[in-house]
Amino acid sequence: MGPCQGSDLGNCLKNNSGFQIPAGAFKTMVKEIKASHILVDDENKAKFIYNKILGKLATFENLAMEESKCPSKKKGGDLGWFGRGRMVKEFENFAFNLKKGEMGIVKTQFGWHVVKKVDET
Repeated sequence: MGPCQGSDLGNCLKNNSGFQIPAGAFKTMVKEIKASHILVDDENKAKFIYNKILGKLATFENLAMEESKCPSKKKGGDLGWFGRGRMVKEFENFAFNLKKGEMGIVKTQFGWHVVKKVDET
């Protein structure tokens, strides 16, 4: 077999070197995400904000501008694009594990975050 390339890379590496790489691992590996967040001090407030957004009583962006204690509030909570290693670990792992368009709540050393994954590459 020749050099390992393309979509068959996982099988090729397994067959030629003994490494075990899950099928499709190279196709699904997210390198960067675009996310927004709303940072607050307590879990109840985060849940209240989350439910307000889910109930379409307010937009994520408006609540970020009104409620977040992060400077990103000026941009509606937009954190822009970032890769692994740029955010605190709890936030990073949570945000990367969300599906595109999905939202959730996570606690870090800074407080409680309502996080929305906007896009991924």
